[in-house]
Order: sequence, then structure tokens, then C-alpha cells
Amino acid sequence: MQAAQFEQSVVSIIRREGRYDAHAYFFLKESLDFTLKRVMEETGGKGRHVSGKELLEGFRDLALEQFGPMAATLMDEWGVMECRDVGNMVFHLIEEQVFGRQDSDKPEDFDSAFDFRKALREPFLPAGRELAGKM
Repeated sequence: MQAAQFEQSVVSIIRREGRYDAHAYFFLKESLDFTLKRVMEETGGKGRHVSGKELLEGFRDLALEQFGPMAATLMDEWGVMECRDVGNMVFHLIEEQVFGRQDSDKPEDFDSAFDFRKALREPFLPAGRELAGKM
């Protein structure tokens, strides 16, 4: 898909929904590319459909890699507070026919795969410290 088409789809979603910052959608697309590359490496160059859990893990890992300790703060600013938010954005992009889906794909695939905020904060805590409850 051309960058201009993707951008127009994001503008359309934001006009309609407005829950998430445009940057979150662009980062989600980047996360999908990151996850697909990971799958290709694992399968010896064979592409396949990416599950919701795999995409969430790619989203988390790329956020940690690109934004480090600021990942959680940035996601908060973008309105992405939990795994379900990533799923909501995925299905917004599916509605816009930007992302594809299989019949078995559903929004619930993104529910509580892991504690989103904890996953973005905990890697940067001093050794031996864990988050006490959700922030």
C-alpha cells in the first residue's frame, strides 16, 4: 500500500474514532512489518498470517527497542494503554481495508495477552524490583 493511501486511511479512522493518535497507527504498521520479518526469519523465508498474540509481542518488542524507558509514556500519550487498544486499531485498519484478516481473527484475540503497561515499564526497573499492581 502506498504511504499516501495509508495516511488517508488513518485520517479517516481518526475522524470517525479519535481514540488513538495517528502516530499509534503508523507505529502499528511498523510493528506489523517488524513481526512479519521476525516470522520470515523463523520460517526460513516463508510468510504466513500473523496472530493477534504475535502482533502484540512484536508491537511490545519494537516499542521497547525504539523508545526504551519512554515506551510506556509515549503509548499513554497515543492512547494505547492495553493490549485491547492494539486490537482496536488493527480492526479499524481492517475496516479501512488496509490490513487483511482471516475468518478466525477477532478483536478478543488481543484481550489480555499480557499486562501491557507492565511489559513496557518493568524491563527498565532496577534488578529485583517489580511493579506493584498496575500503574
